[in-house]
Amino acid sequence: MTAPSISTQTRKRIFLIRHARPMVSKKGYFNKAGARNYISDYDAAEVEQFVLEHEAIPYQEIRRVYCSTLVRSQLTARQIFGDEVELIVRHEFREFERRIFSLPLLRLPIRLWLVSARLLWMMGMNSKGIETFRQAKQRAREAATFLAQEAEHKPHVILVAHGLLNNFIRRYLQDLGWKSAIHEGSGFLSVVVLEKN
Repeated sequence: MTAPSISTQTRKRIFLIRHARPMVSKKGYFNKAGARNYISDYDAAEVEQFVLEHEAIPYQEIRRVYCSTLVRSQLTARQIFGDEVELIVRHEFREFERRIFSLPLLRLPIRLWLVSARLLWMMGMNSKGIETFRQAKQRAREAATFLAQEAEHKPHVILVAHGLLNNFIRRYLQDLGWKSAIHEGSGFLSVVVLEKN
């Protein structure tokens, strides 16, 4: 039998997995207060039951998983990896914050509230009382550096977190020399794998 090549033996991998779908209804039209309540409900919601069987994930080798302080991240990690895996909950892995702006008389679909709020936030016009976009990007950069450092000591580093955060972490890991080996989707339970020899 041929021995594995050195590159295979020394390859490091970082997995970025987005959480499962929270069980919160998006149906109907929301006023400002309803949109704000939706965000609170979303952050506290249980996630749908699912099975994630991805051929790239070495399930039997995983002993610890990083996740955010938000419950959807932790519940997803438990469903994927089971109760025996140690969850490392860290504040810097929470999703970028959202703030519903003040349009008290309008009733809009929740998606329109969320997209508008996010775009205004990115433009620096909707961050009163929350983290700014610049601060959030810096946090994602620091999270990427942390994961890269962890990967120096472990062959597989797993983060179960959030869509926008994971996207920025991926970009910053690529800036650090990590290569995107798998990039499957941007929706719930999307999986991104980055590698470095």
